[in-house]
Amino acid sequence: MKHDQKSLWWQSGVIYQVYPRSFQDSNNDGVGDLRGIISRLDYLEWLGITAIWVSPIYPSPMADFGYDISDYCGVHPLFGTMQDFDELLEEVHRRDMKLILDLVPNHTSNKHPWFEESRSSRDNPKRDWYIWQDAKEDGSEPNNWLSVFGGSAWEWDENTGQYYYHAFLKEQPDLNWRNPEVQEAMFDVMRFWLDKGVDGFRVDVMWHMIKDKNLRDNPINPDYKTHQATYEQLTPSYSTDQPEVHDIVAKMRRVTDEYAERVLIGEIYLPVHRLVAYYGHENSGTHLPFNFTLINMDWNARSISTLVDEYEGALPESGWPNWVIGNHDQPRITSRIGWAQSKVAAMMLLTLRGTPTLYYGDEIGMRDVPIPPDKVQDPQGLNMPDKDLSRDPARTPMQWDDSRNAGFSEAEPWLPLADSYKRVNVAAQREDAFSMLTYYRRLLQLRQQEPALHIGDYAPVVTKGPLMAFVRKAEDKQFLIVLNLSHKPCILRQEHTHYKGKIVLATLPEREGQEVEGNISMYGDEGIVVELF
Repeated sequence: MKHDQKSLWWQSGVIYQVYPRSFQDSNNDGVGDLRGIISRLDYLEWLGITAIWVSPIYPSPMADFGYDISDYCGVHPLFGTMQDFDELLEEVHRRDMKLILDLVPNHTSNKHPWFEESRSSRDNPKRDWYIWQDAKEDGSEPNNWLSVFGGSAWEWDENTGQYYYHAFLKEQPDLNWRNPEVQEAMFDVMRFWLDKGVDGFRVDVMWHMIKDKNLRDNPINPDYKTHQATYEQLTPSYSTDQPEVHDIVAKMRRVTDEYAERVLIGEIYLPVHRLVAYYGHENSGTHLPFNFTLINMDWNARSISTLVDEYEGALPESGWPNWVIGNHDQPRITSRIGWAQSKVAAMMLLTLRGTPTLYYGDEIGMRDVPIPPDKVQDPQGLNMPDKDLSRDPARTPMQWDDSRNAGFSEAEPWLPLADSYKRVNVAAQREDAFSMLTYYRRLLQLRQQEPALHIGDYAPVVTKGPLMAFVRKAEDKQFLIVLNLSHKPCILRQEHTHYKGKIVLATLPEREGQEVEGNISMYGDEGIVVELF
């Protein structure tokens, strides 16, 4: 729980995820773009963001909105030009911020030249760049693996008489990462962007990259519930999280380390004890294996306190923690736990030890927007229409002001806007001392100016009931954070401790400046940061 070394930018900073289609449209085609992001950098700087992660901007047929890439070293015309990208990078760096790109190494588009070659004949030199298999004797799929987006993960190719594997859409064939040529090709892609000066990568579905060599059947999931995605019917024991993946991650890390102070972040949905393996032997893996546990767990103090302690205890020596409460694949925090608790969640995210990642719009309290069936775009929603699994509700355009289309675009936006955008927007909240945005900005400022909060040590405080509490400290300063994860008032009873201090930030600003000692009374849905004497 100690942190002694000089901190790096990705340890002490705050990452903000931009979903480029939905952030800002500069050319009025209804879809956000790179020049749109450039026009909003002053806002992100004002907010207190130090690093921006941009979801994929590469050329793509857009079967999965850019996660099906047809050229890893280009920019999709929808988002602009390479010149626009260079300008974005320059403008981010001019503001002393960092730019992190999304890298999608597990699969390409089926329109990528590599796959077009691979499927052209069985003896093509790139045949082994993807995962091709014969049918079983009865003509059926090579094994029982399922696609995350519904149905079988195997697609029959009439032309060459074999199946190819796709963990996601059939338009997203998986690369064969056991092939050294594939590895080198992807490392060259990384170097292309690192040479340009990007500050690192968020690596998509890192735990999927290597599959069981023998392609064994996945076991049946005994806990499957019918409302879940069909993918959950099986436990992906052989199609994900294989031991050899760590060799690949270590190689990606070595490429990253050829450049000074760059970061490698892995998207990994795994329980803590398996997640921490992605730090690698002696921290030779990914710098930050994304820790999504707060997104998927029940929102109660006992579970979360236990999780934080488990995670802190499982981290390898000098492994740096990280926390996430929202992204483009999950319902928004406000829609999961409600508006009042989302303020508590923000305080938790920005005061726990480790690097926080924010999702665009959460700072103004954006909610999931119901999307009418005829407007659904997300393949996950379209392929399983009866299960309400579309990710579109959390991807709606950023709400900038009360003008037409919330200041996002003059044209009709690619996804509908929230009906409440005239009230819930950046412009209105910037002027309001009690708004979610003002609260987020103050939290970010406090976090960034206090070493105790951005690189300090963490110590849990034993609590009862719906309260969670912990202390952050660095050198001569200590902060006690108390979070009430329920709607009811309660008391932090200090039976074995004696904390005394002043509330410096609270979900209820009226409490700021109050001194506390002994038992601390808490409102429902309240969080406080106490500077200890």
